[in-house]
Amino acid sequence: MVERVLVTETALAWIGRLRDKHGPLMFHQSGGCCDGSAPMCYPANEFRTGGSDVLLGEIGGAPFYMGAAQFEYWRHTQLIIDAVPGRGSGFSIESPEGIRFLTRSRVFTDEEVSELEAAR
Repeated sequence: MVERVLVTETALAWIGRLRDKHGPLMFHQSGGCCDGSAPMCYPANEFRTGGSDVLLGEIGGAPFYMGAAQFEYWRHTQLIIDAVPGRGSGFSIESPEGIRFLTRSRVFTDEEVSELEAAR
């Protein structure tokens, strides 16, 4: 099965550390303010998703959502969530740790697109 969102080993290690510190987590990526379309990590019950959010999958046991409008732009890509040194300007809980999550991506192949469409 093709996954819409993957995670690097570096980001996975940070997700584990943040979960140990803050409890269950969730991610949301929008096209909004702050860090633009950077993935934001929140304690699981501190960010409300709604009907305009799309669940793309899980990374490190944390659900990963994207705003529907942003998903329309990114639906043809696989997201790869990484963690790099530096501070983002958003409200994501990793900011005080001196790292930030970022999204890398690659375009799905025609075969992967067919598989995703068949799975709907």
